[in-house]
Amino acid sequence: MRGIDWQRASSADILPALPLNASDLCMRIASLYRYPVKGLSPEPVIRADLATGGYFPGDRLFAIENGPSGFDPARPEHQPKIKYLMLMRNELLARLRTRYDDASGELAIGYEAGTALRADTRTAEGRSEITGFFEGFMPEELRGKPRWLSAPEGYRFTDSPKGFVSIINLASVADLERRIGAPVDPLRFRGNVMVEGLRPWEEFDLVGAELAAPSGLRLRVTKRIVRCAATNVDPTSGLRDLQIPAFLMKTFGHADCGVYCEVIEDGAVTVGEHLTLATADGKAALGIA
Repeated sequence: MRGIDWQRASSADILPALPLNASDLCMRIASLYRYPVKGLSPEPVIRADLATGGYFPGDRLFAIENGPSGFDPARPEHQPKIKYLMLMRNELLARLRTRYDDASGELAIGYEAGTALRADTRTAEGRSEITGFFEGFMPEELRGKPRWLSAPEGYRFTDSPKGFVSIINLASVADLERRIGAPVDPLRFRGNVMVEGLRPWEEFDLVGAELAAPSGLRLRVTKRIVRCAATNVDPTSGLRDLQIPAFLMKTFGHADCGVYCEVIEDGAVTVGEHLTLATADGKAALGIA
């Protein structure tokens, strides 16, 4: 979006998709995150190798079933997130600090001053230790005995069945912060790729476009992300201290922040590199700045 006075912009200014100028687009990857367990801690990464048709590596590999969900790993079908422990309803989760180790399958759960648990997610004993921790940590919020779920090949516990990779525009978050009059941590939006260099809300104009990375990666931007009450929870304190979807709706007439993408050509994303708008001949419009 160009030529808009962002101090006075109305929703009518922001919502329409405007033609994109490839030579004018600059998106630097500021940070990358994965969320191995749905509802639990983000984990920063420096580089991620993405496969065509795949999800962000290591993202939403696991979920904790909150009472019987009907999820069948032999025939996985997308389930509403309310069937799992998640921040939209279970803000206590934000008080935990978790870390998943790919090589060992170990999940470490930290609470307050130290590590409360280390358990092997590959063993029945380890999974029982993990669910037992949550039975003690948040018993009032459980609808039944929790169960540790692992995503089978080709499936992830994402909010959207096509939420392969998510991009958050840090300028949009900064604009929201200015308008709301309180700090807004970008991690409230639990995105994979945090970018800078766009103007506020300019990511919406990318829907339908293709993005390229220096590695040869190609992403197709598929849709805007409608935000839920999980964004109301401070990711550090666990306090439900803001009303972000309601504020977005009141201010802009929508509750969107960020966009989803699908991977259409293999490649890597790396912190510090730029995503560029792909041209009709399949080449990137810009190099690394």
